Amino acid sequence: MKRELGIARCGLACCLCSENDRCGGCDSGDCPGQSWCENRRCSLEKGLRRCHDCAEDCRKGLLTKIKPQAFNLFVRRYGEEALLDCLEANEKHGVVYHRSGITGDYDDFDDVEALIRFIQTGTR
Repeated sequence: MKRELGIARCGLACCLCSENDRCGGCDSGDCPGQSWCENRRCSLEKGLRRCHDCAEDCRKGLLTKIKPQAFNLFVRRYGEEALLDCLEANEKHGVVYHRSGITGDYDDFDDVEALIRFIQTGTR
């Protein structure tokens, strides 16, 4: 885990991303999504650090997906450091962010609250 990369503007975990050897995060000059990422553009336009800082219950861009929704809600409730702590503990216990491609253990959920419980415990 590259904890220093933290959480992306949309809520995804840059710190665990399999692409982080080529990407320095949303605010770096080498962000592969800087030309198309709606969440990056929106948060920059609003002067926000991350989507979880916004008061809107947004479902645009990557926030149409359960994982970034749950990660943002988790940060709103418990803070970014708590999310990073849980992700790091889960990784040490074998929870995988990306297996092949971009799918991993945090992706097979259709309920935000169930995913938040998984983030907290690392078990289903």
